Amino acid sequence: MENDAITRQIHINADQQRVWNALSDATEFGKWFRVKLDGPFVVGETTTGKMTYPGHEEIPWITVTEVMAPPKRFAFRWPDCAPDESIGPSTVWLTVDFTLKPQNGGTLVTVTERGFAALPEDRRVSMRRDNAEGWNIQTVNLKRYVEG
Repeated sequence: MENDAITRQIHINADQQRVWNALSDATEFGKWFRVKLDGPFVVGETTTGKMTYPGHEEIPWITVTEVMAPPKRFAFRWPDCAPDESIGPSTVWLTVDFTLKPQNGGTLVTVTERGFAALPEDRRVSMRRDNAEGWNIQTVNLKRYVEG
């Protein structure tokens, strides 16, 4: 479904293992994504924390790790929004999938976030727009972090 997913790609001038470490290690992930995580990413387990990204501080972070296939694929699920009494509890979980492939002496990172089709139409449009812009920012943050 065309409105179900966002996909972004970025080439990083670093080997696949280095990019993998930046994605899969919770401490490194927190540095570039700007989130303070309470623990590691473990398949089948929930990772919690708080956003530290300016303007989003204190927003809770909740993910369930789905896939860790070093150094090629990392995926997690997260709720469609931070818990907010004004819009009700999250009932839809979106999947974020990072795939890594060697390319031109570096690594091509593809980020796909899907599950938007399950959202009510009024929230689907704004969530896709906001998250698309967020992935534009976060893929550049990842590149800057890894390339140092």
